[in-house]
Amino acid sequence: MIDLNKMSTEQINDKTLDLDILSIKDALLIMNEEDQKVPQAVKKEIPQIEKAVRVVIEAFNKGGRLIYIGAGTSGRLGVLDAVECPPTFGTPPEMVVGLIAGGENAFVKAAEGAEDSTTMGVDDLKNINLTDKDVVVGIAASGRTPYVIAGLNYANKVGCNTVGIACNKNSEVGAVSDIAIEIVVGPEVLTGSTRLKAGTAQKMVLNMISTISMVGIGKAYKNLMVDVQMTNNKLKTRAENIIMAATDVGRETAREVLKKAGGSVKVAITMILLNSSAEEARKRLTLTNGHIRKISL
Repeated sequence: MIDLNKMSTEQINDKTLDLDILSIKDALLIMNEEDQKVPQAVKKEIPQIEKAVRVVIEAFNKGGRLIYIGAGTSGRLGVLDAVECPPTFGTPPEMVVGLIAGGENAFVKAAEGAEDSTTMGVDDLKNINLTDKDVVVGIAASGRTPYVIAGLNYANKVGCNTVGIACNKNSEVGAVSDIAIEIVVGPEVLTGSTRLKAGTAQKMVLNMISTISMVGIGKAYKNLMVDVQMTNNKLKTRAENIIMAATDVGRETAREVLKKAGGSVKVAITMILLNSSAEEARKRLTLTNGHIRKISL
């Protein structure tokens, strides 16, 4: 029998004992008040999150991948973060991978029983040919999900750097990880519903890991997404806006140079800053591993 009572994520929130009879407004106000605790809980884990970002940057620079593994809400959050990386940062789909217990179908239809499997996590990592260059991030609000723990144990055997994200201290997930990120957000408004504060905390941490890791490998200039992919009209306009903001040129110039750059925002910005051809801009970017700031202008 699992002793859930010892987990902070399973505790009863004294502030919401009358949740079922509160007015809608009062219930919403309490939820809002509880949600405000999340950023402060995340802040306490910044030193551990920094360690995680450093190993992810190192992995990326060596050709490794960032792999999220989780079940239920935790797994969905990992998949969500992974699938947003290609359009935002111009990365190949295999560079950041989200694995969820029960497979892709579990993203849209709950497969809660899959989280208890001690073989699926291992099999899922084997199926993507895990290597020691990769970083595996296990996500589990409870910190005790068998699917995640088994995956992390396998990743350790392979020689990967491992990170455990949980919302309970002294978690099993943290214990089997090189880096433990344990964000204690306290009891949920709706007892045990970890898609709430715990889910918000996990989403915030994943945002930090992927975004700052991508910045660390040159995917931003100033605070601009210079490797954004122009997959729709909105993003085409955003690409032009980024070039304009980075170089102070007008829209027509931005559009013209972007075309010469083959649709690469980063190359277009470098061309304008250097007053160079696309070929020269690409050479200079290669020398700085894609970091515009490191180019001698």
